[in-house]
Amino acid sequence: MSRYKKSFGEKGEELAAEYLKSLGYEIIQRNYRFGHGEIDIIAKDKETLVFVEVKTRENLKFGPPELAITKKKQRQIKKIGEAYLYENNISDTQCRIDVIAILMERNKQPKLNHIINAF
Repeated sequence: MSRYKKSFGEKGEELAAEYLKSLGYEIIQRNYRFGHGEIDIIAKDKETLVFVEVKTRENLKFGPPELAITKKKQRQIKKIGEAYLYENNISDTQCRIDVIAILMERNKQPKLNHIINAF
């Protein structure tokens, strides 16, 4: 992955984390890695543990960012979420998976689409 692409993705994740904090979410962990995958943000929304996938794009050439989350990616996120619960001995906790899709076009305000309980 190029430096630019990594840096661009990190900016999107930072924007998403700040947005979640503004809604009252508590950020528990960022970039939780397990195996070959990662969950971008793990947060608490009141009593619910939320696994957040952030997708950032700079244009709509390949469609909106949320469409980049394929069925395979969804399965991977679920598996990594289960690993997080297991590794941290968490049970009996409500969980959900959110998606934050960000369009950061040059010289424009970023547009965020927060999909709660996305899949």
